[in-house]
Amino acid sequence: MLHLLDLGTRKFWRLTGRPVDLAGSERWLDAPMSASSRVGTAWVAEEAARHGGPVPGVEDGAGLLPSMAALDGPDFDSARLRPEVRDFYEHTSAWRMEVWSGWSPLFWPGGEVVSRVWGRRVEQLALPMRPLDVAHGMDSSVTPVLVAAGTQVSAAWTRTLRSDGRPVFSGAYSVRALPGASGPSVHVAFPLESGNVQVFLRPSVTDDGGLLLASPPGRFGGDGAYVVVRERGTHAARVPLHESFHVYVDADGVLRTDHQLRVWGASAVRLHYRLERIR
Repeated sequence: MLHLLDLGTRKFWRLTGRPVDLAGSERWLDAPMSASSRVGTAWVAEEAARHGGPVPGVEDGAGLLPSMAALDGPDFDSARLRPEVRDFYEHTSAWRMEVWSGWSPLFWPGGEVVSRVWGRRVEQLALPMRPLDVAHGMDSSVTPVLVAAGTQVSAAWTRTLRSDGRPVFSGAYSVRALPGASGPSVHVAFPLESGNVQVFLRPSVTDDGGLLLASPPGRFGGDGAYVVVRERGTHAARVPLHESFHVYVDADGVLRTDHQLRVWGASAVRLHYRLERIR
């Protein structure tokens, strides 16, 4: 029955999306997919093999991005970032995260259904629904994905609940330029069976040296969220999910992140992270 539900979901996105050529004009949407309904981390080795790189492994001190300078462009200057912000993205696995979550009452029932029916079962996008779910924090590991020459093309970031080891998500993080964009974006892809969810986040530097990442509303081909499915061809749809991440150093010198997810214009869930370098 659940297999039919997953199949029906892919058919829905096929009908509401548009055909895309991941090897051609829509190469910017080419991202890892899962071969099975339970995502796990098998996709990481498959992605490395696809790029002709070595068998990947978790690395202490590895970062989501090899350098924040990869995002530099006409509207972004990484040299303006606080050192702590740069260090978190360049050495992510050296940081420990404490998390607090708060759902809007309007979206909590839908979030609970998605978490129970899909998130926990497929071990992907299983956002914490209750504050106590994350009372003990999250553990994370970073696995660089390299090409044969040794250059990092992406990094797999896997997060689990420290209390019981339950997977929250695993995603591929990289820098990617959208068609016609003035500068690169942060690209995050969450593999699913025969598809994925992708988010393109536009970077900017705040006056105090913090980092703001945003996936605003817009047209197909711009920063935002997409669902891609491989169902009788490959199809993609832009979805009305909009995220913002504000990474900053507070008055006490603590690195923090405010994460907000909106559906259309309404706030669905807020997450707050306290980040501490542990090695």
